[in-house]
Amino acid sequence: MAKRNISEVTDRRLATLVTLLAENATIVISGARIARELEVSRTTVWRWVTRLRELGVKVKGQPATGYFLESVADILTPELLRKRLKGSLFGKRVWHFFRTDSTNRVAFDLGHAGEPEGAVVVAEEQTAGRGRAGRAWHSERGTGIYVTLLLRPRLAPVQAPLLTMMAGISAQTAVAAVTGLTVDLKWPNDLLIGGKKVGGILTEMHAEPTLVKFVIVGIGLNVNQETFPGELGAMATSLRAETGKMHSRMEVLARLLREFENDYNRLLREGSAGVVRRFEEVSSYARGKKVCVVTGAETFSGITAGLTPEGLLRVERGNGEIVTVIAGDVTEAR
Repeated sequence: MAKRNISEVTDRRLATLVTLLAENATIVISGARIARELEVSRTTVWRWVTRLRELGVKVKGQPATGYFLESVADILTPELLRKRLKGSLFGKRVWHFFRTDSTNRVAFDLGHAGEPEGAVVVAEEQTAGRGRAGRAWHSERGTGIYVTLLLRPRLAPVQAPLLTMMAGISAQTAVAAVTGLTVDLKWPNDLLIGGKKVGGILTEMHAEPTLVKFVIVGIGLNVNQETFPGELGAMATSLRAETGKMHSRMEVLARLLREFENDYNRLLREGSAGVVRRFEEVSSYARGKKVCVVTGAETFSGITAGLTPEGLLRVERGNGEIVTVIAGDVTEAR
């Protein structure tokens, strides 16, 4: 973990510099003041400013005069996020990266290293973001939310997949609150607007046969993307594309984590029935949707017939047989 720790500390200090500039957005701050407040040399300040510019943060100024942000940076710095999440489970330990391969990979390593529940891993950009079934997740710098939460729930391994659906409900509620948009949930892990994907969830766990050691819940949400590369252009959308305006990623993320904490506590307190019921209520895919299902064994079509108590999807085939889908790709049959 040594190299990763060094990388994390560097990112934290860069984020601290961004926070200092952001909190004094209309003021040119001298290099001497920055060096004094961050307890580093002026040469180090210049090196960090250069690094921030390489990462796309628009810092203006020179060592002799001082520095200021050309525009207010919508960066998910630990300091600002902690202020928004004061008193929250997710406001205590925030691991921020300007660039990393995968927030899920980092969180999984932290889980094995004994990091406590509630740790948040967030990145401005992912170079190897992952979706379900090993698919890549497009993680453009500074436009989306790429976050993973580390949990240590008292759940049986069979219940852990419920966290995926629960995260979808939390994200749906948060997006509606911040933007007014209606998000549909496609079992088990996709968030859709107008049939296009706006977000996804990747849940992974480390468990023994009867005991969950830890679970990581990765959430990707397209916020301010204007375009998507290649074939994604026809399949993906963003909050910006749907509303025609920019949105604060910090506001969306803070609301998402608040909603997730409320839903998580409710799950631990009341059990799985509430998650299953709520998912059926807010997902157009849960019941009465004509779908095509692709599993490892077969491909078939049918009409969705609700969820099992464990959160698995039930599909009625043309001959009336009810099939329980444990894992697979589910798409609307047109």
